[in-house]
Amino acid sequence: MLCGLIHYNAPGETLEEFLDYAAEAGFEAVELQCRDVWPEDGDPQAAAAQARALLDARRIKCSAFSAGNDFNVWEEDAIQAQVDRFQRICDLAVILGAPVIRTEGGSPKDDCPEELWVTAISGCVLRCLDAVEEAGLILGIDNHGWITNNVDVLLTVLETVDSPLVGTNLDTMNYRWFGYPTEVLPYVYERVAPWVKHTHFKDGTGSRHDYKGCALGEGEVPIGAAVAALKAVGYQGVWCAEYEGARDSSADGYRRCLAWMRGNCT
Repeated sequence: MLCGLIHYNAPGETLEEFLDYAAEAGFEAVELQCRDVWPEDGDPQAAAAQARALLDARRIKCSAFSAGNDFNVWEEDAIQAQVDRFQRICDLAVILGAPVIRTEGGSPKDDCPEELWVTAISGCVLRCLDAVEEAGLILGIDNHGWITNNVDVLLTVLETVDSPLVGTNLDTMNYRWFGYPTEVLPYVYERVAPWVKHTHFKDGTGSRHDYKGCALGEGEVPIGAAVAALKAVGYQGVWCAEYEGARDSSADGYRRCLAWMRGNCT
């Protein structure tokens, strides 16, 4: 399987510079962000085609495309805006050759209280399923932020949607950041493993304001348990690193992450 990295906290001021770094370091895949191909001014489809050419020239695959959607909305106008935006995301993902669209569940809002989170997020996802299917894509909901880092909320959303086209992006550190003790994380990984469509292998120490990121294998997160859980269910996706150490050390940090994945995942 391929080893990749997310276009975040990585070397390179431009997309081309980032891809040059990824290729030189030996990565075989990247997850791209909306900002890579959706300029404030200009044609996003043309920008996506240009990005695809840069990828192909370096023989790098786009493992996932980050949608940046917020599905925790309740009013019809807000829901339709998310659905319309997601359709455009699907079009861009197809151009990039990305098999997975990664999205966050959403953020808490005064007009969408906690008791409505599952209904709101799953409802938006269900409204997007036709676009996902027509484009031949997979949707991975990230465990991120205050909502879907709660594994019970995330799994309830996935069970409510109940589609083989919808799963999760497993971020190994985010569950620790949210507050799960390290000794609980292997169980969390086992619970979500059957749903995993893409990964962010990330290590660090602490939670919330005490969190510090570091290279894989150098923190307190039991990332080996995540690998074991994924292999146990036959995961066939990309092993994708995310490094949140100091920005000025990211070139070396991502290389250390790649070395760890090569030694432990493939």
